[in-house]
Amino acid sequence: MTAVAPVARPAPAAAANTIGTIEARDFSFWYGKKQALKGISMKVPPRSVTALIGPSGCGKSTFLRSINRLNDLIPAVRHEGDLCLDENSVYNPSLDVVALRQRVGMVFQRWNPFPKSIYENVAYGPRINGIADETSLDEIVERSLRRTAIWDEVKDRLRTSALGLSGGQQQRVCIARALANQPEVLLLDEPASALDPSSTQRIEELVYELKRELTIIIVTHNLQQAARASEYTAFFFTGELVEFGPTEQIFTSPREERTEAYITGRFG
Repeated sequence: MTAVAPVARPAPAAAANTIGTIEARDFSFWYGKKQALKGISMKVPPRSVTALIGPSGCGKSTFLRSINRLNDLIPAVRHEGDLCLDENSVYNPSLDVVALRQRVGMVFQRWNPFPKSIYENVAYGPRINGIADETSLDEIVERSLRRTAIWDEVKDRLRTSALGLSGGQQQRVCIARALANQPEVLLLDEPASALDPSSTQRIEELVYELKRELTIIIVTHNLQQAARASEYTAFFFTGELVEFGPTEQIFTSPREERTEAYITGRFG
């Protein structure tokens, strides 16, 4: 086989080096009568990049959106088992879901900046979370745009519409908007699938830089991207987690025949 070279706030008891740990414990999920996830158990290490791979409809995005409970917005959904952030269930009835989504940011496949200025896009989250001081907001906006390596490109046009940027720039503004809330975890649902190769490379470089500070989970159909950008890979198929482990092992010596068949292009 041809190898692909891999290139909230926490509870007081949580050690600093475990902040951002995601764990699924026999987690299943249904849309009405349709079961989308079947007994998923995996522990995503903190301060790392984990890629979710598998054919369309296999449950990758469902799993991703369950972590910050975006699936709650869909009627007639239910789950069994549990998903935990820093050992605390995200389905705890006393959990503030708004606070959860502040801790677990998300960026979607198609860039979706608000029809506002670049500045107001990035400042939006901090504003609704109670930060009104303009100096503080200025610092947050600049810091977030610098973290996404787009500050130098937009610093002279912060008050112009974000919709006037290129697709790749808009996607990085959306990532900056998520980072402005200082999340522990960043969920990326095929963030580069609609971008040109140059913009895709910038997003991958950004992911590499951000993993020093955040736990990142990325859904991708691009196996080369998964190999380049992630340290761990989870292969989903028909709602099941077939295999999870270090990316190099998954791509060079998978333990499961179905994983090898998908990696080598025999299906998918």
